[in-house]
Amino acid sequence: MSRTLLRFATLSLAAIFFLSNAFADSIVVEASKSTSLRLKGAAASVVIGNPRVADVAVHDANLIFITGRSFGTTNLLIFAEDGSQLYSGDVVVTTNTTNLLNVNRAGETNTYDCAPTCRSVLSIGDELVYFDTLVSQSERLQDLSRADN
Repeated sequence: MSRTLLRFATLSLAAIFFLSNAFADSIVVEASKSTSLRLKGAAASVVIGNPRVADVAVHDANLIFITGRSFGTTNLLIFAEDGSQLYSGDVVVTTNTTNLLNVNRAGETNTYDCAPTCRSVLSIGDELVYFDTLVSQSERLQDLSRADN
C-alpha cells in the first residue's frame, strides 16, 4: 500500500512540475486590454500566430505590448538580429466576465456589460441579428470619429 502511495505522490509531483513549466511561458491578457513584455535582448522580429486573437505593438527593441483582441489562444515568437530566439510562448486571451450579464430569450443570447449601467456588448456566441447590429453600430461610430469626415 505504501509503495502505491509513493508512486502516486511521485507521479503527481512530476505532473505538477511539467504543467507549471508548460504554462510558465504563457501570457494571459483580457480582451480589449494590453500588457507589456520586457525582453532580455533586442528584438529584431516579432511574430504573432493569430492576429485576430492578439495584437503586438513594438515600443522599442526591448519592450513590446500585447493587446487581447478576441478570446482564444495563439503563440508569440520573438527573435534577435542574429536569429536567436528571445521568446516563445502562448498568448491566452480571456474575457473579464465580472460585469457581464447574459440574457437568454427563447434560446437566443444577448450580452450586456453592466458596470455601472447595462449596455450592449459584442460577445461571440450571441444571437446573430443582435451581434450584427452591434458590429454595424460600432463600425458606423468608427466612421464618424475619423478625422477625414
